[in-house]
Amino acid sequence: MEKIKIAIADDNRELVGLMKDYLNLQPNMEVVNVAYNGKTCIEMLKSEKIDILLLDIIMPYLDGIAVLDEIKENDDLQGIDVIMLSAFGQESIMSQAADYGASYFIMKPFETDRLVVQINHIMNKRSNTPEEPEVKPTREDIITNMVKDIGIPPHLKGYSYLKEAVSLVLEQPEFLNKITKELYPGIAAKFDTTSSRVERSIRHAIEQAWTRNETVDHISEIFGYSVAHLESKPTNSEFIAMVADSLQVEKREKREKSH
Repeated sequence: MEKIKIAIADDNRELVGLMKDYLNLQPNMEVVNVAYNGKTCIEMLKSEKIDILLLDIIMPYLDGIAVLDEIKENDDLQGIDVIMLSAFGQESIMSQAADYGASYFIMKPFETDRLVVQINHIMNKRSNTPEEPEVKPTREDIITNMVKDIGIPPHLKGYSYLKEAVSLVLEQPEFLNKITKELYPGIAAKFDTTSSRVERSIRHAIEQAWTRNETVDHISEIFGYSVAHLESKPTNSEFIAMVADSLQVEKREKREKSH
C-alpha cells in the first residue's frame, strides 16, 4: 500500500514533533519532511513530492498565506492539499486562505486524531472525484467549524440554535439588542419550538463548553480574552456576540474606516 506523503510547516517545534510521531504511527501515512518557517517550507515543497501539507498560518519569514500563494502560482505544486492550522478564527483570514486553495481549517489546540480523520477524508475525496475542485467553505461551514472547535457537542439542540443565532446576528447585528423579542422567536419558529427552550438550550450548550478547564484555555485563545475573564461564563447574548464578532472582524474594520 502506497502511503500518504505528508509535510508539516509550523514554527512550534514541540507540536511538529507530536504530529510527526502520531502520523507516522498510522499504517497509511508518512511524514516525509518538516519546516519551521515559510521560506524553508517553499523550498521543501519544491524538492519533495507530497500529498498533504499541514500549514500553520503564523510563521517567521513567510506566513501561511504567502506559502499558499506560492503553491497557487506554481504549476508543479498544484497536486498538494493544504490543511491550515491556526489559533485564530477570524473570517477574513479563513476566507483568504480558502481563496488561495486551502482544503480545510483546524483550530489549535486540537486532537491529533482529527488530523488523521481529515487527511483520510481529503485523500478519499481526491480518489473518488479527481477532477472536482475543492469547494470554498461557506459562511455556514466557517460557523460550524468554530462552534465545534469551541467545544459544544453537535448532538445538543443548543448547538444548532447557537449556529442559527450567530448566522442571524452576522446578517443583522441589531438582533443582539433584541435577543428576547426577535432573535429567540425567530430561531424558535425555524425549529418549531419555543423561545424559552431556545434560550435554555443555548445556555446549556455554553455551560457544556465550560465544563473542562482546557476548553476555557482554548476559548481564550480563539477570542483573545484572558482565562480569568472567561472563568465567569458569559450570558447567551455575550457569547453569541463573541462568536459573531470574531467572524466579522474584516467587515467591522471596513465600517470603522468608512466613518
